[in-house]
Amino acid sequence: MTITQLKYILAIAKYKNFTIAAENCFVTQPTLSMQIQKLEEELNTKIFNRSKKPIELTPVGLKIIEQAKIIVDESNRINDIVHQHKGYIGGEFKIGIIPTIMPTLLPMFLKTFTKKYPKVNLIIKEITTEEIIKKLADGHIDAGITATPLENEAVKERVLFYEPLVCLIPENNQLFNKQKINIKDLENENLLLLEDGHCFKNNILNLYKTLESKEKQNFKLESGGFNTLVKLSKEGLGITLLPYLNTLDLNEEDKKYLRAFETPPPAREVSLIYHKSQLKIQLIEALKTTIDSIIRGAITFNDVEIISPLQKGQ
Repeated sequence: MTITQLKYILAIAKYKNFTIAAENCFVTQPTLSMQIQKLEEELNTKIFNRSKKPIELTPVGLKIIEQAKIIVDESNRINDIVHQHKGYIGGEFKIGIIPTIMPTLLPMFLKTFTKKYPKVNLIIKEITTEEIIKKLADGHIDAGITATPLENEAVKERVLFYEPLVCLIPENNQLFNKQKINIKDLENENLLLLEDGHCFKNNILNLYKTLESKEKQNFKLESGGFNTLVKLSKEGLGITLLPYLNTLDLNEEDKKYLRAFETPPPAREVSLIYHKSQLKIQLIEALKTTIDSIIRGAITFNDVEIISPLQKGQ
């Protein structure tokens, strides 16, 4: 049994097709098929049910694949150990970034990072916090950028910055004439939120749970991204809250609807996170240093009230 053979069966399990798997492993199909046959003969068991279209894993094959993932991931860590020992900053580095941070933060640091560390093959995925945590545990990504704290013992968090929330208030709302907003001003207001799956929605819901209003909150739940929420709010359908960095790209006309909170403003904590067993520490440090140097000029808030991104009980 070899690491190469295990990589081949992982490719077949992923693509469910020998031809496509061979192409992605950069070998011919006969070579791949021969190696799979050798592995099955060595184990004296069938990993794949070839009579099915697409190809399916046998019951024992499912268990073999799970173990193969662990072995291949651990074998990849050998290069990480060598790179760490030599202080080498290069190689493949996979990052997951949540959708409410990706559009604003990524353009700020990507060009600088790739220019400073040209030997790093940066692979970036836009995924939810839940997916980031799962992929960190599985070893499918090396780090994530998300809202914290996550209260997960398997994950280490390195705070990048604190991002205040900013109100966007339509002209037909009485709060439009206020210069600063108090959190209690939001009691019983219609609020436009992102769809389920965004931890930023949890930030807002948790903020509302800090209010002492005895009346039921009037939430107006809407799907879509921040651009959609801005348009709906401007039409007078309710108030929405935006992360500070998202307000920087608004045009001057739209900025007239923005109102800051009184000090300390509610804010989300944004962190670089990674699994506690992560070995690519030199790459993580390089990324954090790059983001720190850039974000310092755009956002310098420290006196804030951190709102949890975790879904709290009703």
